[in-house]
Amino acid sequence: MAAGKEIRGKIKSVENTKKITKAMEMVAASKMRKAQERMRSARPYSDKVRNIAVNLGAANPEYTHAFMQTNESKAAGFIVVTTDKGLCGGMNTNVLRAVTGKLRELQAAGIDPQAVAIGNKGLGFLNRIGARVVSHVTQLGDTPHLDKLIGPVKVLLDQYAEGKLSAVYLCYTKFINTMKQEPVVEQLLPLTRERMQADAGQHSWDYIYEPDAKTVIDELLLRYVEALVYQAVAENMASEQSARMVAMKAATDNAGNVIGELKLVYNKTRQAAITKELSEIVAGAAAV
Repeated sequence: MAAGKEIRGKIKSVENTKKITKAMEMVAASKMRKAQERMRSARPYSDKVRNIAVNLGAANPEYTHAFMQTNESKAAGFIVVTTDKGLCGGMNTNVLRAVTGKLRELQAAGIDPQAVAIGNKGLGFLNRIGARVVSHVTQLGDTPHLDKLIGPVKVLLDQYAEGKLSAVYLCYTKFINTMKQEPVVEQLLPLTRERMQADAGQHSWDYIYEPDAKTVIDELLLRYVEALVYQAVAENMASEQSARMVAMKAATDNAGNVIGELKLVYNKTRQAAITKELSEIVAGAAAV
């Protein structure tokens, strides 16, 4: 019964794997709910900052912030948001495929790309394809903190404000629902009129400024862009936990199917061995 012993070993191994994937599925489900709450709670902040910045800009049309101006440059920046860990299906692969397509498009137009990597998977990918990584941040954990993101992202923001970049693109995985996440490559800078448009039906108003309107607009637009980056990281983390939960559930189901098939093979092998022994006994008795 050497074959039967080997099959029993395989069954035991798959059962252990199934326990691990089931535990990872439950952990991901718990983290997913927290990540979704964090993602939704970040949206009102960026919306409020945007509305205030729009009203300030309407009240002071003579001043245009650098983030809203178009630069003529042969360089562009990318903020690539991925996960630090794997086992989340094709989530990272999809967003990195979209990033690759955009990089090739810009390189064909003669534009030199440079990137900021947020997450281990994106950093490793950009290094493998030989992209220029100007800064990176990894190991954000389950709760992203804005102070960890500001430093690396500010490199590209400062370059754009100085006119060294023609555009800055934000690449991440957008959370749609638990079963669906979409890779997104969207233009972060310059801020488009559509993105900066105030809510329909609202009127403009002016403020009392301290110290002056220019300083307030500068600070608000910087906070708004940082909020957009934070929102992208929060969306990516919610997508990560959802994708991991679905992937681990599929792995658990597959492990159950494999165990059922192995048990069927084991029972057939055992039955064949018993039948063979009975045949030998009967044959021996007949010979005597």
